[in-house]
Amino acid sequence: MAGRLEDVSDQGRAEGVVTLPAREGVDEHEEPGAGLRGPAAWRAYAREIFNRRFLAYLGPGFLVSVGYMDPGNWGTDLEAGARFGYDLLWVLLASNIMAIFLQALSAKLGLVTNRSLAENCRANFPRPLNLFLWVLAELAMMATDLAEFLGAALGFYILLHVPLPVAGLVTGVAVFLVLALSRYGYRYVDYAIMTMVSIIGLCYVIEIVLARPDWGQVGYHSVMPRVNSESIVVAVGMLGATVMPHNLFLHSGVIRSRALPGDAGHTGRLVRYATADAIFALMLAWLVNSAIVIVAAAAFHDKGLEVTSITQAHKTLQPLLGPLSAAAFAIALLSSGLSSSVTGTMAGQIVIEGFLKIRFSIWLRRLITMVPAMVVILLGVNEMKVLVLSQVALSLQLPFAIVPLLLFTRDKRLMGQHANRPVTTVVGAVIAGTIICLNVLLLVRVFGGTF
Repeated sequence: MAGRLEDVSDQGRAEGVVTLPAREGVDEHEEPGAGLRGPAAWRAYAREIFNRRFLAYLGPGFLVSVGYMDPGNWGTDLEAGARFGYDLLWVLLASNIMAIFLQALSAKLGLVTNRSLAENCRANFPRPLNLFLWVLAELAMMATDLAEFLGAALGFYILLHVPLPVAGLVTGVAVFLVLALSRYGYRYVDYAIMTMVSIIGLCYVIEIVLARPDWGQVGYHSVMPRVNSESIVVAVGMLGATVMPHNLFLHSGVIRSRALPGDAGHTGRLVRYATADAIFALMLAWLVNSAIVIVAAAAFHDKGLEVTSITQAHKTLQPLLGPLSAAAFAIALLSSGLSSSVTGTMAGQIVIEGFLKIRFSIWLRRLITMVPAMVVILLGVNEMKVLVLSQVALSLQLPFAIVPLLLFTRDKRLMGQHANRPVTTVVGAVIAGTIICLNVLLLVRVFGGTF
C-alpha cells in the first residue's frame, strides 16, 4: 500500500475486506423478518446481527469510536466534572445519541454510493463550495489532531518521566508504528485500535470502583438537562468532542473495506451491520466519557478541589485514590491519544483525497500535523485550555459536515431504496438545528453575554 490510504476507495478491497459467506439453504438477498410482524420480526433481525458473520464484520465502528474518547474529550470531561460535578452528564448522553444517528448515516452513505462524504461533496457541489468545505474540514482536523497528539504525549510524559518535548517525539514514532500495520491490511489496524479501546475501558472500570461516586446523582443528571452561562462553553465543548465532524468523513471512507462490489443484494444487510457496529462501539465510548466526568466529580468537585490541567489531575488522583488509580489514568490517556492520532490521520487522508482528488502520503501528513502540537508543547501552553478550545472549534464546524450528510442520504437519486425516510430526515434536521442553536449560545457567551 506504500503508506497510503488509496486502497480504502479503489484497489484495496482485498485488504481488510470481510467476506460474508452464504449460509446453506438461506437466500442472502431476502430481508430478515420478511413476512413477519411484531416481536417475531425483531427476533429475526436480532438473530441476523448476533451471528458469526457480524462478529467478523466488527471494526469500522471501533475505528470511529476512538475519536469519541480522545484526549479532547478528556479535557472537556475533566473540566465538566471538576467544575460542575455531575451536572453535565446529560450532555454526554444526548450527544452520544446524536453521534450514533449521524455515524449510521455516514456508514450508509459510504456503502450505498461507494464514495466517502468528501467524494460525494466533490461530485455534487460546485467547486467554490467544495473548497470552502475542505478548508473548514482541515481546520477542524487540525484542532482535533492537536488534542489527540498532545494527549498521547502527556501519557508518555506521565509514564516515562521524560521532558514533554521528548514525549512528543516518542508519540510521533509510536503513531508511525501503528500506521505501518496498514501495510498488512486494515484488519490489523482494527485489532490494534480495538485493543487500545479495551485498555481504556478497563482502566476506567478501575477508576470508577476506586472513586465511589454518588450513583443517585449520576442517574439524575444523566437525564435531566441543566446548563447556564458558566457551563455553556464546557457543554458545547463536550458536544464538539463527542459528535466529531472528521469522524463522519472517516466512517464513510473506511466502511467501504466491508463492501461487496457489484452485489447490491447485500447492501441492506451491510447497512444494518454497520449500524449495529456503530451502536456497540459508541456506547462503549459514552461509558468511558461518562466515567471520566463521574471520577472527576467524585474525586475533585465533591472535595472542593480545583483542577486546571491533565497532569494536575493525575498527580491529584494518586493521594486521593491511590497509585493504581493514577497509573490507570495515565495508561488510558496514552491509549486514547495514540489510537485517536492514528484514526485522525486516516480521516485527514480521506478528506484531502475526497475533496481535492490528491494522492497525499499518509506519512507526510502525519509529519505535517505534528508541527502545531509540538509548537504548543514547546511553548508550554496549558493543555487543558488547548483541549477544551479545540473541541469548541470542532463543534463550530459540525453543521458544515452534518448538512451535506443529510442532503446526500435523503437523495433517492444517490441512495435509491436506501434513501432516508421522512422521519429520519426530520430527526437529522432537529439534531443539526440543536447543534446550531448551541453554537449561537456559545458565541453569545464568548462575546460577553449571559443567559
